[in-house]
Amino acid sequence: MIAGLLLALAALVLALGLVLLAWSLLYQVRQSDQREQVINEALARVLRQGPDGRPVTGGAANLWRACRHWLESIGAHFEDGRLGKALLAKEDLLLLDQTNHNTTSGRALFLGLRLVMALLLPIMVMALLRPTGARAFAELLAALAAGVLLPKIFLSSWAARLRKRVEGELPLLVDLLRLLQGIGFSMDQSLQTIAECFHIVIPVLGREIHEANISYMHGRPRDQSLRRLAESFDNQDLKSLVQMILQVHLHGGAVQEPLREFAERLREQRKLRMKEKTGKLSVKMTLVMMLTLLPALMAVLAGPAIVSLISTMAKLKGH
Repeated sequence: MIAGLLLALAALVLALGLVLLAWSLLYQVRQSDQREQVINEALARVLRQGPDGRPVTGGAANLWRACRHWLESIGAHFEDGRLGKALLAKEDLLLLDQTNHNTTSGRALFLGLRLVMALLLPIMVMALLRPTGARAFAELLAALAAGVLLPKIFLSSWAARLRKRVEGELPLLVDLLRLLQGIGFSMDQSLQTIAECFHIVIPVLGREIHEANISYMHGRPRDQSLRRLAESFDNQDLKSLVQMILQVHLHGGAVQEPLREFAERLREQRKLRMKEKTGKLSVKMTLVMMLTLLPALMAVLAGPAIVSLISTMAKLKGH
């Protein structure tokens, strides 16, 4: 028994030694990777600068700039016509507004990309697949539809991600406003501080507030400068917060308690959404368990009985 204990202790010591050796090797590899990353970043900064210290523009950047200028010129040419109005509907403009690209160049780039892809994809289908007859018409029509819809699908996905990020950043924005109001800042000072100091933790809303502050400093009223923040992301809670900000800006008054209640309501809504997602996930996992866990469980439980039944039947046939 003592020999068994000593053997187990020796195995434990050996396992600990192997773990420590593996940890030291991983630590050395990580340190080496960090040093290599620092060196590569320094070399990249040096390569991006010329002899006079100015950044050097690479061929890829020049090519992208030329392609973008070409797409913008195509979109600008067709934007005022019927084709441009058909491909730039209100829904598309709203998506461009949500992604902060509802500008002259942004609209022209989006329209030019849709037109070029609508022509390029059918040409690629003809060159690669070489369809004939009725199949050719169907494939060319599908390629044309894909060329028109793919940029919009990408833009919709991008806007959806931004809306989700705004929904996640909104409670933190409310807490920051409540904190700054509590230490004596005015609403304008609070918005300015959030845009300058807290844009890292709320990048999307921080960018929007920064642009609203710039518009306000250039002479636009506060309600007009915050209009895009209230309407672009189609978020009712954000609209309510903007209305609260405008009321405090116009009439003043204590806003800490309304902001606290507003933040609590947002968190309660988030908890309810998480509970709803959890309930849906449990229902979805039921089907997964039926397809994966139940067959394995039946094999474990009924397997020995089936094997015993087969052996018994074989013995009966032998007799």
